[in-house]
Amino acid sequence: MKVGILREGKIKSDTRVPLTPKQCRYLQTQNPDLEIFVQPSQERCFSDFEYHSQGISVTENLAMCDLLLGVKEVPLSTLLPDKTYLFFSHTIKKQPYNRELLRSILQHKIRLIDYECLRDSSGQRVIAFGRWAGIVGAHNAILTWGLREGKFNLKPMYQCNDWAEAQTHYPNLPLSQIKLVVTGEGRVAHGATEVLDLMKIKRVAPQVFLAKNFNEPVYTQLTVKDMYRRKGQTFFDQIHYYQNPEQYESIFAPYTHTANIMLNGIYWDRRIPVFFSKEDMKGQDFTIRVIADVTCDIAPNSSIPSTIRASSIEEPIYGYDPILEQETKPFQSGCIDVMAVDNLPNELPRDASEDFGNQLISKVWTELNQTNSRMIYEATITVDGDLNQPYEYLRDYVS
Repeated sequence: MKVGILREGKIKSDTRVPLTPKQCRYLQTQNPDLEIFVQPSQERCFSDFEYHSQGISVTENLAMCDLLLGVKEVPLSTLLPDKTYLFFSHTIKKQPYNRELLRSILQHKIRLIDYECLRDSSGQRVIAFGRWAGIVGAHNAILTWGLREGKFNLKPMYQCNDWAEAQTHYPNLPLSQIKLVVTGEGRVAHGATEVLDLMKIKRVAPQVFLAKNFNEPVYTQLTVKDMYRRKGQTFFDQIHYYQNPEQYESIFAPYTHTANIMLNGIYWDRRIPVFFSKEDMKGQDFTIRVIADVTCDIAPNSSIPSTIRASSIEEPIYGYDPILEQETKPFQSGCIDVMAVDNLPNELPRDASEDFGNQLISKVWTELNQTNSRMIYEATITVDGDLNQPYEYLRDYVS
């Protein structure tokens, strides 16, 4: 097999890689028939020289490769026909901004495998950058709060050499009596709580969070049963919820009257009720002043009405005026500060890439070399110029 590692070509350039130089060398050592080629890049977090020094060929032309690995979406102009691609396509929710990408992939008869769809026999994702999105998201949430309150300046994560350095800035932050609510229980949420624990922010149960006032910073983590209930009923059936989320309603409102900071780290689609509405955000009892939306689904197709656009690593924060329902400058009285960076792991690209590559090698690589892998089949969106059967629901999206 010949494998090519693509240069990231999305307009907002991403410096992460699917495999580090040492991981490429390891794979070639373990698989004598494997050849790996890397497109040159001036922006990648691992330099061309680092790949070359590990014995990996650096070349512009990847036409000889069978499998092409990237991270973010591949520009339409660089797609090679009749190849197998593996990257985050951001199409399975029918994202309008990637409709043409999927159409072009079909026209080029490309076999598209999406990292987001790779799951084990229990349905759990096997590979993701989620932990790093949560880590950086929580860091940025506290950074935003410090700037809003004018009490401290936490060093931006992307200016740190690595995750180890970032942690050195956490002791003795003057956080006072903040109350922070984290949504979700997956990789993103666990990454976020990892940071909050390192900052010595006390974790409390949801009901305690709502009922008590504290003289110290606290946070709570909410699962779906803490945020939704079936209409007209008081009990929560998790299996039924995942199958029929449109039959449920949000019970998140009490947290909007108690929390100062919200970190949104839970998967959402259009069938799921939103946490709160634009009208809710206008109320004087809406106490959330900072929203770190790690999921970064853009309104109106989002669970957070104030996420009206994605922000950038260099300028991660914008203000939202709930009365005018529009963007404004951050850190203003009466407005809500939004952190909505859509490629958070890229603030720690080397750490995140190494972790991602380890997952790729341990959980996916052997599956890629099997002719009848169920995991690969169910993550294959397109094949031979058509949608794969599990993704027939995208037919109207591309038609």
